[in-house]
Amino acid sequence: MKKIINNSIYLLGLLLVLVSCDDKELVTLNADANTVLSVSDQTLVLTEELAETEVLTLSWSDPDYGFDAAANYKIQIDFTGGDFSAPQSFSAGSDLSKVLLGQELNGKLLSLGIVPNTATDIDFRIQTTLSESTVMYSDARTINITAYSSLLDLSTNLGVVGSGTPGGWDAGSDRPILDIPFYTTSTTNQYVAYATLQTGEIKFRKDNMWTENYGDDGNDGTLEANGANIAVSAGSYKITVMTDDSATPLSYTMEPFSWGLVGSGTPNGWDGPDTPMTYNSYQDNFKTAVTLTDGEMKFRFNNDWGVNFGDDGLDGTLEGGGANIPVSAGHYIITLDLNTQTYELEAMDVWGLVGSAAPNGWDGPNLKFLPDFGINEGFYYINGVTLTDGEIKVRQNDAWGLNYGDDGNDGMMEQNGANIPVTAGTYNIVFDFSGAAPMISLNAWQ
Repeated sequence: MKKIINNSIYLLGLLLVLVSCDDKELVTLNADANTVLSVSDQTLVLTEELAETEVLTLSWSDPDYGFDAAANYKIQIDFTGGDFSAPQSFSAGSDLSKVLLGQELNGKLLSLGIVPNTATDIDFRIQTTLSESTVMYSDARTINITAYSSLLDLSTNLGVVGSGTPGGWDAGSDRPILDIPFYTTSTTNQYVAYATLQTGEIKFRKDNMWTENYGDDGNDGTLEANGANIAVSAGSYKITVMTDDSATPLSYTMEPFSWGLVGSGTPNGWDGPDTPMTYNSYQDNFKTAVTLTDGEMKFRFNNDWGVNFGDDGLDGTLEGGGANIPVSAGHYIITLDLNTQTYELEAMDVWGLVGSAAPNGWDGPNLKFLPDFGINEGFYYINGVTLTDGEIKVRQNDAWGLNYGDDGNDGMMEQNGANIPVTAGTYNIVFDFSGAAPMISLNAWQ
């Protein structure tokens, strides 16, 4: 009887397996299935006037995959002849078309590395994702595109010089630290400089030379050619100069001025001091490189709660006194645009200064370099850092996996190279990663 029961159980199990196999849908991908991409234009010339205009429509077919597929689509772009190993991309979700605005396409092209104002062949293709293991790509379509530069030129030939400035009285073309620059503004005949000063004196001059310079004889805010030195105290300032139609400086004002990050997710918490932001003249905004932890943050003015911005709708738009902004741990470039009242957090690898001479020692967190957002690709800067007698190195993302020292102490750096000895002082530091080997220069404040 026991043997009969065992045989019955075996046969029943076999039957269940066979039934399960019959019920299971066998999914087979149609080997000929793939998207076919169509583009609305073969040639495009982008301009700032077309920034908000629909300049390109891309559409693609919905093939028979051999089963009911929930496809996810992404548009990828690369230089013609490239291999799409580092493409720029636009997400399209489940849609079968996407319309691109001028500024949207131009921004991706600049991120790809296109040379502005130069006609360039760009390949477009569709990435189709059906599952983690099933990803397909359409044939590429080539469009000849001329992009435009999104960089502003707000430069002037006026600057701040003096014992209160990093370059001292002798700042000039033969010295590493030049005069603190003034920039044009939206107000006619008004120039502005964002200056971190030490206690001392300043004047205003043109072209980093003494041929044409201005001071304040009466200490009354009016300027005179070859006038008296202007006494200043250490701090961060916005200096505004009014000129006449021939760009001759007439008057000036100075006000304490700084924007920074504060919050539980920032390096110094809610009590500060705030993580400072630096003026970026190429886009007329403020930026900083920072490592955040899980938490919240806000933007505030002059390390004080009198003026602060948050984001009530978490939509990237700022409101005065608005809600805290939740942030996730990571390394970021953060942008504050006071013209549009918007902000952006862009995750990216960041370089930092570490060592016994650095503010946070060998354990970090690193003092972050800010990338050049203008024409000097591969250059990184830290300005106004106070170092002690000791040693430093440069490393990425607060970790030792990628770090640089200087074996010959000659400014040319090597991966895992020797610690760099430094003497106590205040420095502007340039980390140059634009060439075959990185280089570093430490320029002491005068």
